[in-house]
Amino acid sequence: MFALTPFERRSYDLFNAFHDFEDDFFKSPQLRSFRTDIKDEGDKYLMEAELPGFEKEDIKLDITGNTLTLSAEHKSEAEDKKEDNYIRRERSFGSYQRSFDLTGIDADKIEAEYKNGILELTLPKIVETKPETRRLEIK
Repeated sequence: MFALTPFERRSYDLFNAFHDFEDDFFKSPQLRSFRTDIKDEGDKYLMEAELPGFEKEDIKLDITGNTLTLSAEHKSEAEDKKEDNYIRRERSFGSYQRSFDLTGIDADKIEAEYKNGILELTLPKIVETKPETRRLEIK
């Protein structure tokens, strides 16, 4: 094992090799953001957000003005323990937060459903009403 970092030389001994293996094997990726797909279905948008491992109670949807803020917090511990036959126990923690513009969306009719790690939002578009035209009679 050796690093492929340009302009850096590292001498590897058995300790460094094991340390790199431990870092690669045991460290979990940091929570940064979540992936979303947004489909235009004519009269509405369908947004699907990947939030695996979260409980429904961990997810918050807030609307402020024309902004939808989706946040999710995952709490757990990372511990080094050698009891109960564990070499190491790790549980990631962190929070996600993203905001979306609701311009052109009827915010009062947004629906949300969460199952199998996917949050699905139905975002109905505002129906533009054309001004009514009528003819007045002259007396």
